Amino acid sequence: MTKSEALTTQNLGHTVNTSEGPLTILKGINLEIKQGESVAIVGASGSGKSTLLGLIAGLDRHTSGEIYLQGHALSSLDEEARADLRSQYVGFVFQSFHLLPSLSALENVMLPAELKGDPSARDAAIELLTKVGLDHRLNHYPRQLSGGEQQRVAIARAFASNAKILFADEPTGNLDSKNGVLVSDLLFSLNKDKGTTLIMVTHDSKLAERCDRFVEIDAGELKGS
Repeated sequence: MTKSEALTTQNLGHTVNTSEGPLTILKGINLEIKQGESVAIVGASGSGKSTLLGLIAGLDRHTSGEIYLQGHALSSLDEEARADLRSQYVGFVFQSFHLLPSLSALENVMLPAELKGDPSARDAAIELLTKVGLDHRLNHYPRQLSGGEQQRVAIARAFASNAKILFADEPTGNLDSKNGVLVSDLLFSLNKDKGTTLIMVTHDSKLAERCDRFVEIDAGELKGS
């Protein structure tokens, strides 16, 4: 893996045990993603794309092959070390937002930087919420925000940790078309401004076409890019 690569997989495979025996979800995945690149992972439901995203983000353990995330071999890391790696390099945007309901928009966005002891966490969070058009919603709680507003808070939170790689799992899946376009524009704008690598799972062909390239997963195998 070179310095220009944010992520590499080598013959990546993943098998889980079921009541009917072993089930192979991914097999022989070889993938290279460069720093600053935007890549969509596409495929039918059940093809393994969300499993792939979780593995390359270090959320789950793979069963064969290797994943190099920012040059670190994930198979060699225990859970604590993988959590440290994620906190240092990775940001997430999920379809269901995953905001903490007891925290305001500002507090949700501040959290990643606060956990790192960053004294500028508040100022940075305000700047990011302003960039996503929510400077008038700083003290509102998730229940007081629309779905589009909650996703914009989630995007601001993902960028608050200065992540090198942003993983997005169906980031527009729970939004109407207007908010979907707005959130997409924000993802690509912040990706470009900060030079962050963007890797997303999506069913939206228009969203996939906005990426530098896409890779297709079919029945657990990589089909092309």
